[in-house]
Amino acid sequence: MLFIFDWDGTLSDSKAKITTAMQLAAQDIGWSPLEDYLIHNIIGLGLPEAIHQLYPDTDLSGRQCLRDAYASRFLSLDETRPSDFFPGVIDTLDRLKANGHALTIATGKSRKGLDRILSVLGVADFFHATRCADETASKPDPLMLEELLNEFGVAPDQAVMIGDTEYDMEMARRINMPRIAVSYGAHHVDRLYSYQPELCLDQFDQLLSWEKLVG
Repeated sequence: MLFIFDWDGTLSDSKAKITTAMQLAAQDIGWSPLEDYLIHNIIGLGLPEAIHQLYPDTDLSGRQCLRDAYASRFLSLDETRPSDFFPGVIDTLDRLKANGHALTIATGKSRKGLDRILSVLGVADFFHATRCADETASKPDPLMLEELLNEFGVAPDQAVMIGDTEYDMEMARRINMPRIAVSYGAHHVDRLYSYQPELCLDQFDQLLSWEKLVG
């Protein structure tokens, strides 16, 4: 089976860092920082799409300034302490890989950002393929999922999308791909149930029980 994972809020415990970086970036360019819950709502989108949703009445130049400031702030915070994986992530991924499954990532991060953190964490060669919003299309457009399906030559029902946001659930639903939600990420679990996930993980290693059922 092809397992497709979101990164932020699903594998990586980065919600607080993303929120802080966005608030500091807004202050850096003289804008009013937004409340935490508003920033949580855009986690998972590509950065240009996220900023446009947060500050819809600003011009392109202003949004680019915020984008640059956010990138600088996030990099500074992440260099001080890279975001940890959630408990059970590495052991679970190791087990899935040993069982012959393909492991991939579909993320709103940029290619530069994802490659950097994979290298820092020493898992650059761990995943079989990755897709980022700046090289395909931002969620909830399913383009990155379709590209992964094509790369591995599998149908949507031979894959599963695991994520923590409505954007993850929606892009999988658009192509009738099975989806699994996690309850500990950016979006409240009640928002995810409306997308009829196969199950909702309270702990990442619960994925192994589902894997045994589907083979």
